[in-house]
Order: sequence, then C-alpha cells, then structure tokens
Amino acid sequence: MATAFNERTWLDWLVKVRIIVITCLVLMQIGILTVTSGSVSRGYFVVVVVAWYSVALAWMHFRSRWKNYELQARAQVFVDLAFACAVVYTTGGVDTYFNFLYPLIVLVASIMLAQGWAYITAGVAFVLFGATLELTYYKLVPSFGSSVPDPKSLLIVILSNLVAYLLIAYLAGKLSARLRQVDVELQDQRGEFENLQAFHQNIIDSISGGLVTTDLEGHIRLVNPAGATMLERTQQELLGKGVETLFLDRLPDVAMVPVRGEVRLSTPSGKQRTFGITKSMLRVPDQGVVGFIFTFNDLTEIRRLEREIRMRDRLAAVGRLAAGIAHEIRNPLTSIAGSAQMFTTVPTLNEEQRTLADIIIRESERLNAIITDFLTYSREKSLKLERGDLIPLLEDTLMLLQNRPGTNVKIVRDYEATQAFGVIDGDKLKQVFWNLCENAMRAMSNSGTLDVRVRASGNHWWISFRDSGPGIDPQQMDKIFEPFQSGFSGGTGLGLAIVYQIVQAHDGKIAVRSEPGKGAEFIVQFKRAAEQPAVVHASDSLAQVAPLSPLRAAALAAAKGD
Repeated sequence: MATAFNERTWLDWLVKVRIIVITCLVLMQIGILTVTSGSVSRGYFVVVVVAWYSVALAWMHFRSRWKNYELQARAQVFVDLAFACAVVYTTGGVDTYFNFLYPLIVLVASIMLAQGWAYITAGVAFVLFGATLELTYYKLVPSFGSSVPDPKSLLIVILSNLVAYLLIAYLAGKLSARLRQVDVELQDQRGEFENLQAFHQNIIDSISGGLVTTDLEGHIRLVNPAGATMLERTQQELLGKGVETLFLDRLPDVAMVPVRGEVRLSTPSGKQRTFGITKSMLRVPDQGVVGFIFTFNDLTEIRRLEREIRMRDRLAAVGRLAAGIAHEIRNPLTSIAGSAQMFTTVPTLNEEQRTLADIIIRESERLNAIITDFLTYSREKSLKLERGDLIPLLEDTLMLLQNRPGTNVKIVRDYEATQAFGVIDGDKLKQVFWNLCENAMRAMSNSGTLDVRVRASGNHWWISFRDSGPGIDPQQMDKIFEPFQSGFSGGTGLGLAIVYQIVQAHDGKIAVRSEPGKGAEFIVQFKRAAEQPAVVHASDSLAQVAPLSPLRAAALAAAKGD
C-alpha cells in the first residue's frame, strides 16, 4: 500500500512539474528568438507545445482513474520522450538549446520506475536523439538547424549523449533506490509512531477517571471522554477554555509533588457535583514544565452516602431520645388529662373555669398525639412482607384524596405498567403514599395539580409524586427526612421521618427534588419482585428482611425499654 501511495504522489508531482517545464520552454524559446536569429519553425514549435499542453491536461484528468500507477508512469515517460524529441527537432536539432529534456526525463524515469526501466528510457532517448540528428544530417527530413557538422563531430555528439544518458540513469537509479529505501524506513517508523500514538490515545480514552491537560496559562489542551462526560460537556466545548472557570471552588496549588483537593462543579443541567481532583506538573524532556495535568473523580454519590449515614446516626440518636421522653412524659400527662376531666364534672365550676379545663384536656390530647408519633417513630416496625402489587395500593390512596371534602386538586396519573409487583408490606406502604400525598396537598393548599408517575427502571420500580406548590426551601432539603423538620404549622415533623424509615425497611430509596416556585417531587424506589412469588414474615424484627442499619438497631434498642 505504501508503494502505490508513493507512485501516485510522484505522478501528481510529475503532472504539475510537466506544466511548469512546458511553460518554461515557451518562455525560453521566446527569449532565444528575441536575442538570436535562426531557422526555427515557430509554427511547428507552437503545435508541439499546444499538443504537449493538451496531453498534460489529459494526464491530470486520468491520473486518478487509471489505478495501475506503474503502467501509467511508463506511459507518461515515453510520451514525454516523444514530445521532447519533437521539441528538439523543431528547435534546430544539433543546434537546439533543449537537449537537457532527455536527461531530465531519464532522471524522472529513474525515480518513478525500476532501474531496468531507467536504462531503457536512456536507450530510447539515445535512439530518438541520434535518429533526429541522422535524419536531418542526411536530408531525409527538413532541418531547422543553421550548422552542418561533419560526420565525426556528429558521431561524437551522439555518443557523448549516450554516455551522459547512461550515467544519469545509473546515478539517478542508485539515488532513487536509496530514496525508496529511506522512504520505506520512514513509512515503517511512521507506522510505529502512529501505532504508539493510537495506543496512548486508547489508554487515555479508556481511563475511567477524568483527565485534563492545560498549558501554563490554564487553557485546556486535552480532555478524555470520561472527563467530558463527568463535566457534562463535549470535548470541543472544553478545548481552549480556562480550567478555573469550570469549577466553583479554587483548584489546588501545584507544588513539586501532585496536590489533591476537592472542588464543586455546577453542570449545564443545573446539578451540582463534587470532584476529588489532583493537580500535577506536565513536564517534557529538554523543555521543562509546559503545562499542568488534572485528574479527577466524581465523589458526588460518595458524599451523598456519607450524608445519609450521618443522618441515620442522628436519627438513631433522636429515636433513643424520643423513646425516653415519651416514657417520662406519657404517665404524668395521663394523670393531668384525667384530673382535668374530673374537674369538668364539678358542678360549682363557672364557665371560665370549665373553658380552662377543656383547654387542658385538648392540649393534653394533642401532646399525647405527638408522643404517640414519637413512639411510632422510635419503635421497631412489625412488617409482613409479601409479594404484592403497588398499583392498587396507590389507587386506594388517590381515590381517598379525590373524594375528600374541600379538595380542589387535579390528580394526573402516568403509569407505564398496569402491574408493579414487589416484596412489600401493603399497610405500611399505604402510610407512605398517604403521607407523601398529604404533604403535597398541604403544600398546594388543597388547590393545584398532583402528578403521580410509575415507571420501571432496571430491577426497580420508581414512583414519583410531583406537586405544583411553592417548592421546598433549599436550606431544608438536606435535612427534610430528619425528625422535627415540619414545614407546616401544627405539624410534628415526624411524617417524612417515618416515611424514610418504612422505605429503608423495604430496602428502598427515597429522594426529593425541588426548585423554588416550581413545586416539589418525591421519588420512591422499590425493588421489583422475582418471577416466583415470595413471602417473608418479619413479626419480631426487621433483621429478618435486611441487615440491621445503625438507625434500626438504635430504634430497636430504644423500643425494648417501652
């Protein structure tokens, strides 16, 4: 393949050089005719030049269509010999100034063809040149020269040209062979370099972490596909940008050794990601430091899990506290409520005293409800897990909402499946669905749109509840599933904390997305049930369903004291 490529390259070069040579011949002949007088046939010369131009243009047209480049090269060489012979003849024969055309064509043949064809070209050039001189000398064809050499001089001219042509063929052939050898070596080295470059590029493209290189000013010069994917931009968008402009935090300062840091990034989609990034110097031999290398990994999910673990620890502590408070308060509260109830039966109480007694009773009942929620939150749940369909449970909840008096909420259902089976506790999940829907209704003040969507994603079911309310305060997002974080007046702040517990007990996940003024969306994820129905009973402990988390272990320990 490399040889064919070189021959085609040389053919393209020959076509272009031929046009230049012919043009130079015309200019030279014009100059010669201007300063000298001779019997040159201008008409014949013009015809030969025009014909040579036409053939040169034809070669330009056919060089890409004629795929046998070696045969095409031979044809071009011998056609050029014929036109060179015509130029020599029409410009005076033995008196011509264009005898250099034959050595030039022999040189071209030595470069483009094998050594043997170079000698053949030299022989044909000798025959054409000798025949031209002999024919004009013996008056067999008209002569356009002004001098008439003697036979001995004519023979010397012909033989000297023969020797010159053969020497040119020999020397040019040796030079061409060396040139071809060097070309092959260069092609081999180029192939090795391209293979090495492709290998290095494959390594860069295969790195799972992000890789960015910059110049000394911090402008990006290279970014691998994994890095572009993490940054949620294309490689073309990143090239030339300042690396400092991509991140919200300052990048680590580089020293003699690589420096690692942690930075945040706001993606074009509006998400915020956290990256662990390492900065090091890019050194090139004999040039020193020419830029910087940045390697980074996405730590967003790791940091989220760390926050979740910390939240579970806090929830476990709160659970233990709630259980202790409930035990300490419930008994005296019952006594207070009972005593107040007895006061209302005293006939001597006036209206104001009866009102105060009623207030004590109502507030005692409200406080008792709060303590009941504390105990519900702190005690280990008793679940009965079995293979069940999520859709009917969801429909029961939505039907109750639609028929609740004073509700003016439009419920939009978007179910991608008619059945969604999972290993669940139906009663507990109804509590989850009801709490999420109830919060959405309160956020919309019982007037708006509630979008409920069910879809399958791999081995999980995704159920989302999206309201058209005012959204959630960003400062409350990170602790929304913690207890006592109610956003509604009169709420205990334990509803979503209990929801979180139930979802975790089902080995599921719950997340929330919200933008101020654009509503909130709670997304619950459950595992899809296996093909064969499975029934699991967990009457004593959730440990039979899943390993005890720190939260459940702490809650179980607190509940045992109840």
